[in-house]
Amino acid sequence: MNQDWTNKEILLRSLLAEAQQHDVGCVLLSNGFEDKHGQYEVLAGFGAKEQYETLANLPENQFCMGFCSYDLKNSFENLHSPLPKALNLPDVYFFEPINTFKWHRGSANPEINFDLPSPLKVSQEPMPQIAFAASTSRETYLANVDAIRDCIRRGDFYEMNYCLQFQADATVDPYDLFYRLNNQAPAPFAAFFKFHDHYLLCASPERFLARRGDKLIAQPIKGTRKRLSNPEEDNAIKEALFNSEKDRAENIMIVDLMRNDLSRVCKPGSVDVSELCGIYSYSHVHQMISTVTGNLSSDTGIQDILKATFPMGSMTGAPKIQVMKDIQRFEDFSRGWYSGSVGYLDKGAFDLNVVIRTMQYDAGSEKLYYHVGGAITYDSNGEEELAECMHKASGMLAALSH
Repeated sequence: MNQDWTNKEILLRSLLAEAQQHDVGCVLLSNGFEDKHGQYEVLAGFGAKEQYETLANLPENQFCMGFCSYDLKNSFENLHSPLPKALNLPDVYFFEPINTFKWHRGSANPEINFDLPSPLKVSQEPMPQIAFAASTSRETYLANVDAIRDCIRRGDFYEMNYCLQFQADATVDPYDLFYRLNNQAPAPFAAFFKFHDHYLLCASPERFLARRGDKLIAQPIKGTRKRLSNPEEDNAIKEALFNSEKDRAENIMIVDLMRNDLSRVCKPGSVDVSELCGIYSYSHVHQMISTVTGNLSSDTGIQDILKATFPMGSMTGAPKIQVMKDIQRFEDFSRGWYSGSVGYLDKGAFDLNVVIRTMQYDAGSEKLYYHVGGAITYDSNGEEELAECMHKASGMLAALSH
């Protein structure tokens, strides 16, 4: 096959063109970011040989791609999600792809078992303006932040990840939109997922959990600052994030939660924090990221691992079970795909992202959604938290303005 593998834009457009030909498909991109725990530069699968909607029968010796929705929590704990969610999706869905594209890190050429189609044609015209509306008013958001702070003061929980949903009636090309999003906000855990007429367009910077041999790796994010165009001012913002007592406290609380979660399936004494509050820079934001690892106990499979760790603490708060119950009181939607995970399972190894910085599109109803959120602690200021939510959304919204 005569293919210029160095042209990543052409490659992405070809993979998206392949996705058009199937009912289900998944494309995972690292976008050139360094990642000592990552196995692939690009990974994709299209069409389903087999499909799985429970963890119990998921074959861990096969290569599968798929997702876990946030509502999977309800099967692990005595929880429920009574409010409507953006897209009607199963709580778990994995598939064994018919066509696969695997580009291992450090390899000159990918492994591919099909002929790539001609690249998707993308529009050079700016997208028509789309009017998003929040399901939560500004006044309600600020009042809820105050109410959450009261819960923390009473000792109900220590930290809550409180989120907003935005939606719009829109006719869009989800393939073109993901291409634009990935160009405007490249991220190390970017994902395109097609599930019939439902589309996930994800520019996630966050790994939820990976397994390499007997080691589990979690990398929670807590702490965000908007990037600035002036290099000196941008460096000052980055340094301020590193020195922020509030952001470090948020991050460390989630690190402690993840240490506890991993200890449920890892050997005693093996759970370790290999990096605490590291600062990483992306196209639109700086992020504070920590790394927690542990060595698995023997004969521990994906179902046990996810039962112990899902959903990720960075998207819930602490303590996890109590705060998930209270999230349902303050948010006016069920998260569904958002705060869940997309990734792959490959002969025991796996890598799962956190579904954030994401647009979701329902082609049937022609509705477009995105969600943003942030950690609320007792020291939180509602206006500042709302501003941080808008910073997080800026990369997605930039894709709609180009």
